[in-house]
Amino acid sequence: MTEVSSLTGRLLVATPALTDPHFARAVVLMLDHDGEGSLGVVLNRPTPVGVADILDDWADYAGEPGVVFEGGPVSLDSALGVAVVPGGDGPVGWRRVHGAIGLVDLEVPPELLGAALGSLRIFAGYAGWGPGQLEDELADGAWFVVESEPGDVSSPAPERLWRDVLRRQRGELAMIATYPDDPSLN
Repeated sequence: MTEVSSLTGRLLVATPALTDPHFARAVVLMLDHDGEGSLGVVLNRPTPVGVADILDDWADYAGEPGVVFEGGPVSLDSALGVAVVPGGDGPVGWRRVHGAIGLVDLEVPPELLGAALGSLRIFAGYAGWGPGQLEDELADGAWFVVESEPGDVSSPAPERLWRDVLRRQRGELAMIATYPDDPSLN
């Protein structure tokens, strides 16, 4: 097997050709990527379920909109916390993934680390790929790989994130942000 260049901390942005309903126009933050497989969360799929409805103790720390996001089709009955912690090492109960972005241990009492969190999102489920599966999708042109920014995790307008991430890219990739939702209506 060839060496895998890690995508941890980067974004996968669905190409217009990716029509799988779980990932159409998705922006996925990669939390782990190595030869054993890949794991990420979809940043732009808010649900109507409030954080207070399932994790009441964390509701005051969740950014707007204060809802749970569908992180992906795997393990929808589990929750992941992703937060931005500006500055140094970060509090106990937070593990750095990339830059200021990290995972929150939702078993830790929120009052022990909540004040240190710059922003928090709660995700039900995650996106997962077995060894080589994501690389195959990349080779097939299903995803654009771009750099993440800490604000992507807490975008106040997740419905615009796909376009916003593409728009900030250089060259032809920025033009794809204007791709119509339904090209047949053009």
